[in-house]
Amino acid sequence: MDGELQSQFLLSSDGLLLHTLTLGQPNDLAAVVCLPGLTRPARDFMILALHLHRAEGRRVILIDYRGRGGSDWDPDWTHYSLPVEHGDVLRVLDALNVRKAIFVGLSRGGLHALMVCKHRPESVVGLVLNDIGPQIESQGLVRIKDYIGRLPLIRTADEAVVHFKGLMGAHFPAVSDEDWRFYASNSLNHTPERMRLSYDPQLARIMDSFDPTAPMPDLWEDYVAVRAPILALRGENSDLLSPEGHAEMARRNPLCQLHVVPGQGHAPLLIDTPTLDRIAVFIRKIGS
Repeated sequence: MDGELQSQFLLSSDGLLLHTLTLGQPNDLAAVVCLPGLTRPARDFMILALHLHRAEGRRVILIDYRGRGGSDWDPDWTHYSLPVEHGDVLRVLDALNVRKAIFVGLSRGGLHALMVCKHRPESVVGLVLNDIGPQIESQGLVRIKDYIGRLPLIRTADEAVVHFKGLMGAHFPAVSDEDWRFYASNSLNHTPERMRLSYDPQLARIMDSFDPTAPMPDLWEDYVAVRAPILALRGENSDLLSPEGHAEMARRNPLCQLHVVPGQGHAPLLIDTPTLDRIAVFIRKIGS
């Protein structure tokens, strides 16, 4: 049905099944393509997808990278890289006949969105970057490295909520227990023995070589070259995107609008009504 998220599986170039969730049918409006964070599943965007589809009837496409959510795990962990994942994203766009879209990128998803801007600029009519920018703070990556691939014994949804509140709650004081339950349910899969991560734990190995003392990549050139409207979101308590880096995004690209999500850190969950409405207004003004 048009008002329900539909699962679909597509083949990657090397034979893995890539999972997508889609809402709505192709129409004259640009689709919205949602790209998750490093360890996150496509279902993180379910509430946003419903909000945008109900507002304008846009087709919304949520993509699970390889090794996450409903997609196959890769037997070679080195394929959990931006170039390989980017190839998967382009393959999904082609298979679903997405010619023009507004891209919503959460953290790592924002890097993928910038890569689409660089390699297929004609297909990008708008860009929502959620707590990610050309200037990435190393302390945020240190924190991510400390928890990625690790999970204590958790058997119930209540235990999962306690775990994630303990892990992230200091940066997310505005998030309710109900919202933590949503986040936890997306983060874990039920098995008869215990709850397990919704991604391949081998994904953690891509952080093995991360050196917080080394210079961070400079992505300003690619960002400044973007010629589509940009909405840059930042969590008020983010340790990955600094207030200074956020402000600089608007200074260096006049097409960029800024929005701060109060009481949340990296990365805002995109489920609170003010943030959903801000994204919807931004997309509505794009028009196409």
